[in-house]
Amino acid sequence: MSKNDHSVTLRILEREYQFSAEEEQRNQLMDAARFLDGRMKEIRDSGRVVGTERIAVMAALNLAFELLHGDDNSGKSSVDTNRLTQLKYRIEEVLASDSQLELT
Repeated sequence: MSKNDHSVTLRILEREYQFSAEEEQRNQLMDAARFLDGRMKEIRDSGRVVGTERIAVMAALNLAFELLHGDDNSGKSSVDTNRLTQLKYRIEEVLASDSQLELT
């Protein structure tokens, strides 16, 4: 962690997650967490999907679909695949650490 990195606690679907983020990206990360929290609550409240992990996967799939097929009529994706890969690894790390917590 560089000297510009700071820990930030994000609350998503009534659970807290710790992330490290550069100071200039903290607000963006917090906005993203609020957005994701809202989407996950919508899915949970619909009653069709049960379980935090399933809700997270459904939200991620919906967001990925919107990014790939949103309002872009040209047929080309404006998605930064490197950024998506980084986000995927972060999500996997959180889910893995969450699974470890439940096992103990």
